[in-house]
Amino acid sequence: MSQLVGIVLAAGQGTRMKSQTPKVLHRLAGRSLVAWSVGAALEAGADRCVVVVGHGREQVEADLRARFGDRVDFAHQAEQRGTGHAVRCAMEQALEGFSGAVFVLYGDCPLVLPSTIRRLVDARGRAPLSLVTATLADPTGYGRILREGGAVVGIREQRDCAPRELAIDEVNPGLYAIDAAFLREAMGALTTDNAQGELYLTDVVAMAAKAGGAIDVPGDMGELRGVNDRRELALCGEVLRRRINDALASSGVGIVDPACTYVDADVVVEPDTTIAPNVHLRGRCVVRSGAIIDVGCVLQDVEVDAGAHLLPYTVAADSRVGPSAHVGPFTHLRPATVLHEGAKVGNFCETKKTIVGKDSKVNHLSYVGDGVLGEGVNVGAGTIFCNYDGFQKHTTVLDDGAFIGSDSQIVAPVRVGKGAYVASGSTVTRDVPDDALAMSRTKQVNKEGYASRLKARFAFSKKSST
Repeated sequence: MSQLVGIVLAAGQGTRMKSQTPKVLHRLAGRSLVAWSVGAALEAGADRCVVVVGHGREQVEADLRARFGDRVDFAHQAEQRGTGHAVRCAMEQALEGFSGAVFVLYGDCPLVLPSTIRRLVDARGRAPLSLVTATLADPTGYGRILREGGAVVGIREQRDCAPRELAIDEVNPGLYAIDAAFLREAMGALTTDNAQGELYLTDVVAMAAKAGGAIDVPGDMGELRGVNDRRELALCGEVLRRRINDALASSGVGIVDPACTYVDADVVVEPDTTIAPNVHLRGRCVVRSGAIIDVGCVLQDVEVDAGAHLLPYTVAADSRVGPSAHVGPFTHLRPATVLHEGAKVGNFCETKKTIVGKDSKVNHLSYVGDGVLGEGVNVGAGTIFCNYDGFQKHTTVLDDGAFIGSDSQIVAPVRVGKGAYVASGSTVTRDVPDDALAMSRTKQVNKEGYASRLKARFAFSKKSST
């Protein structure tokens, strides 16, 4: 049986978010709020977490199972009757017979550090309970810490405070470590005799003070703050962004301007890379040593190999950029694009489900979809792979050394053989053999002196219409 379990309270609706999405599923740096809390709990040493769910139950459970698997269990709080009731649900539904220790935190507090949880757990010792406290210049809304002789003897929620208690500036952020046997007994003694008619978890603190002591651990509200609305969500996002960028810079990543660089928590960036301002690295990107991600690039689940250079305003998703490859500027790599070593996809190009072989080039203003390009292939400006017939997608294969002249249309399915040449302005509808020249232009006709006559006609038509 596990000896340390985290209980994460995540059943609330969060109406102040003004969103159809459950509050704890709003995302910061690529993770849901509740995933930040569960991740901190597991990193702090919990063998598993019990997440108390309610509003958006199915969505919350799916999000956490996808990330944490069987390290997360769930308890259902069908009716919101206070924090004490939420913890009771966890104890009765998921922790029956458990005899170790639990700690309690909230699914809307994404900034809590594993080190803070660890300090809280270690500080409890043999006492029935430990809790984090903090001081605020304006404690409005928080439960106040009650002390006698310097020791914590209870917590009074603001609605239940006497006037003199409202002046207390030491507050309860809501993090506890508790002996499970004591907690189980205390849960049975909770009552709804308070201003909100709820079961308060805070009442357990007074019981612990009488049963052997409530050990307090000083905390920082900058870390312990929760998210109640979109403004607070953005403020917490700013803190997480700074933490992530500071860690990357300390590891040897060249972040030009941390204040406007956005890197999700699951992104891996190796030392000696350069990330320019206004870059967004989302999902599970990997950027390897020596790569340069220039201004304004937006990458989602992209692997960028060593020495690659993504020029400004490249947008890419679910793709791989090989060693020393060049992309951009203003290029769109759609899903399943793979660029091999030294490949180049130039400005204002778009690729989709395409392999670009070693040292091959898609220079500019081209669309290459469902393509397989060998090594040393050149795709000229304005080339279009006509890969969709309205019902199915078809593949174009360009063998090693093939050369596609500018403004060509390659109508798939088609293969252009090794070393073959497609003349500029051609429409290719059949396979081109190795070392062949394909040309499909209409015959040019020049009519001497006709341009002036044509202009006069157009001018007369315009004057007549007005």
